[in-house]
Amino acid sequence: MSSFAVVGEREAEEQKPVPPEPKSNFAADALVLALKALSQRAIVALANLFMLLTVGSAFWLWMSIPDPTVLQLISLGMYALFVLAVNFIARR
Repeated sequence: MSSFAVVGEREAEEQKPVPPEPKSNFAADALVLALKALSQRAIVALANLFMLLTVGSAFWLWMSIPDPTVLQLISLGMYALFVLAVNFIARR
């Protein structure tokens, strides 16, 4: 604190009116808490949906080729590894 002070500074600070406490509405607080929990669960569900869609796309590609050649099997394996790597990175 500075050694210089305006005369009467402390009295002016002490005389400031204290604002009244806002009244808490229990129903509104509960609703906000419920919506916050719901939004967090939606984010988790979207993350799981991303994993499901990527793994599902690899499965669909694997099943859509009736008689795969060696090159197609290698390509599908590389795609599956790519999907696993993306999901691993997304989970971190």
